[in-house]
Amino acid sequence: MELDELTIRPLVRAELDTAIGWAADEGWNPGLHDADAFWAADPEGFVGAEHRGELVATGSVVSYGASYGFMGLFIVRRDLRGQGVGTKLWFHRRDLLKSRLGPGAAIGMDGVFEMQDWYRRGGFEFTHRNLRMEGRGGSARSGPEIVELSGVPFDQLVGYDRGCFGCARERFLKGWVEMPEAHALAFLREGQVWGYGVVRRCRQGYKIGPLFADDAGVADALFRSLGGRVSGEPLWLDVPENNAAAMALAERHGMREVFGCARMYHGPPPPASWDRTFGITTFELG
Repeated sequence: MELDELTIRPLVRAELDTAIGWAADEGWNPGLHDADAFWAADPEGFVGAEHRGELVATGSVVSYGASYGFMGLFIVRRDLRGQGVGTKLWFHRRDLLKSRLGPGAAIGMDGVFEMQDWYRRGGFEFTHRNLRMEGRGGSARSGPEIVELSGVPFDQLVGYDRGCFGCARERFLKGWVEMPEAHALAFLREGQVWGYGVVRRCRQGYKIGPLFADDAGVADALFRSLGGRVSGEPLWLDVPENNAAAMALAERHGMREVFGCARMYHGPPPPASWDRTFGITTFELG
């Protein structure tokens, strides 16, 4: 392929569906309705490489305000790998996202383990591993402290999520917690949010993400309640290895590691609360 014939441009909405389809082909098992929430987060946050009128590679450059961005959905069409397409698109995406953020802002990504050295050459530094754990939905009933997230004031949810994720992401959350074929639950004490989680339908089974909680007991109650909503179904949780209580939760519920990514940052990491992160939201958008 002649790289000078490659055009890098923004994706239109239908092409995000193409990218999600490619992610499914890679075995990433995206949610059935992820694309709508991704697009709502940042319609300008998705780019692709085009060659002679055909889309050949994709990637996200999502900005959560001026202080933090995330790169994901990096896929080159299989028949064109190893020809420099990915390198050209990846560095373009990094520089484009830097231009969309404020000076010194961080960019995060979850990259496959074997590519860490390559990403490091692009200025990214490893912080920890996020491990995909597989199990099955249980049959637990929700206690009185578990409520539908729709009953929690949205500004209260945004504030809690900001404290865990490290920055505000209102547009993304609106679509994520109201997603079809999903259940969103909160743990309340005296009217205050102590944790929340979402379980959504995927190409296969269901994924929980995020799972944020103030302590391991709250996380366990939410995990059981979310798993009870999809009893008997295959269930996945992407666990940050730097949270020992999260790893213990997955082990306690008989989950096994099936995949993983290296969390890396370009610039200083955002002030995420990893001790309250029992399951990240997505490998694609952070």
